[in-house]
Amino acid sequence: MGGHQLQHCWKDGVWEDAGLRSGRQRDAPDGTSAGSQRVASSMSSLCWGPSPLMFSPSMPLSQVLSHSLHWPRWPITSVAGTTMTRMTSVRWIRVLMTTTSPMTSSGWTLSTLTASATSHGTPTSSPSLGRCCRTSWIRNARWWLSWTPHIKVDSGYKIHNEIRSRNFYVKNKDGGDYEGWCWPGSAGYPDFTNPEMRAWWASMFAYDQYEGSMENLYTWNDMNEPSVFNGPEVTMHKDAVHGNWEHRDVHNLYGFYVQMATAEGLIQRSAGVERPFVLTRAFFAGSQRYGAVWTGDNAAEWDHLKISIPMCLSLGLVGISLCGADVGGFFKSPSQELLVRWYQTGAYQPFFRAHAHLDTPRREPWLFGPENTALIREVVRQRYTLLPYWYQLFYHAHRTGNPVMRPLWVEYPEDVATFAVDDEFLLGRDLLVHPVTEEGARGVTAYLPGSEAWYDVHTFQKQNGGQNLYIPVTMSSIPVFQRGGSIIPRKNRPRRSSSCMESDPYTFYVALSSKKTAEGELYIDDGHTFNYEKQRQFIHRRLTFANNVLSSSNLAPDAQFSTDSWIERVVFLGAHKPSAVTLKMADGSESPLEFEFDSGMSVLTLRKPGMNAGSDWMVLLR
Repeated sequence: MGGHQLQHCWKDGVWEDAGLRSGRQRDAPDGTSAGSQRVASSMSSLCWGPSPLMFSPSMPLSQVLSHSLHWPRWPITSVAGTTMTRMTSVRWIRVLMTTTSPMTSSGWTLSTLTASATSHGTPTSSPSLGRCCRTSWIRNARWWLSWTPHIKVDSGYKIHNEIRSRNFYVKNKDGGDYEGWCWPGSAGYPDFTNPEMRAWWASMFAYDQYEGSMENLYTWNDMNEPSVFNGPEVTMHKDAVHGNWEHRDVHNLYGFYVQMATAEGLIQRSAGVERPFVLTRAFFAGSQRYGAVWTGDNAAEWDHLKISIPMCLSLGLVGISLCGADVGGFFKSPSQELLVRWYQTGAYQPFFRAHAHLDTPRREPWLFGPENTALIREVVRQRYTLLPYWYQLFYHAHRTGNPVMRPLWVEYPEDVATFAVDDEFLLGRDLLVHPVTEEGARGVTAYLPGSEAWYDVHTFQKQNGGQNLYIPVTMSSIPVFQRGGSIIPRKNRPRRSSSCMESDPYTFYVALSSKKTAEGELYIDDGHTFNYEKQRQFIHRRLTFANNVLSSSNLAPDAQFSTDSWIERVVFLGAHKPSAVTLKMADGSESPLEFEFDSGMSVLTLRKPGMNAGSDWMVLLR
């Protein structure tokens, strides 16, 4: 989304570019009949993608793809009808970084702080906010804070007074400011369909306006359907007025515009240098241009764990790849087994966060005994090792719109057996995941599509494609397979945050096809700015194995970027034992490499070949 200008969808009280094909307009103030006006634009005008439906998502911050810890919940305490935090950030970061270290090795530590003591949603002075940001910055952690579109009606509140003076509130059918009941109590609702309101909202994220905020503070737009506790269907009355339109006609766009304005504010605060991150509960076609979504307020039930898979698959198919479900369920209390299984599932879904309602029992992983803590720690580590692959998938989603998490039939459309499968999925083309989502399961049956082999990523055992495979499972089991013919990059060193992994070395897993070939890619940029787009600062390598030669070549010779990361290990699955292995660099220099071969599993491991991840090289198996 960097470098693009927002296409405003409101002009002279008419939805010209909002994707609305029909609807009920109110008469303009001058008495002009709304029926004489026409809405003529297509859905594609909601974003900058070239296709009418599958809009490409924005490139996420790399740290968004790690583990989001949302255990402090919403709201921490309530004072005089308002929400505010009483959490000491230093204490929580210490707990997160040491009690389960390195399980909670998250660079994206999350807390639901509120923006002020008088309104849940807009910033005022908050001494604790600055302290949280400074403390977490030292520890390579990130925060996001909930900004919600309901403003406390209070004549002593500056934000409310400014919105009212600018006439930015949604109106009721009689022309007065619409008021409803939400977290702050009696609240007004800014009219985000108005581009002037969106511009003002964006300006409030400037560091001189948002006191205490820093670069490591991002945003969560919650309750932006909008939620109205005393409204019909817990939302805004259908005859509330947005300019010349009634709410009934623009309801699905309201949350979309909240996220749009928020994302633009985060971009503006860095003068267009830094990427934003905005999580939203309400979304619409094109929302993937502005951040992440989740599946809403689920419950700690096995059926809700199961349904999270087809829900995320459906969102990915319509372009919203950065999606996930509340791990453990938002409502109710999960059993130990359900919590572990949900972590194991969520770790292989695009947006991975733990989240719970205030009134549920505490569920931090270290509260469930050392055995369950170890199981959760292990799956979080698995997530972190795959961050290079996740980031690469999101780069392709950004460029092409292809879903990150996809049904099997997307890659195997000729195989009718894949059409009804919704309890397993692919990550890109090359990883197949079948989470355990049945209570008390002792085994699962996974369908392995195609004619190529699939390799168990934990044991390296080879399985033929085109079969239903029964897999015995224990509580530690997460059936995951790598496709034969693929190369997947990982970073295997355990760290306390994804930021600490930036310069860590890579391990390449080369899963050989029946023809003893494989291919893959490696994508690297700084993970947080738009420089990959504006200045072409990135590395994009093609990895290929054929004729006993593994090579790395440059897919973007006009791009300029450097990395300190190097290749620590190469693991070949389905290999034969070579007599010698030689590394050949671009300058023609050659050196022998040490290797180990497991004849029982046909696994060849090259240790510390040492080449830079951004360089040209070849490894020859003789």
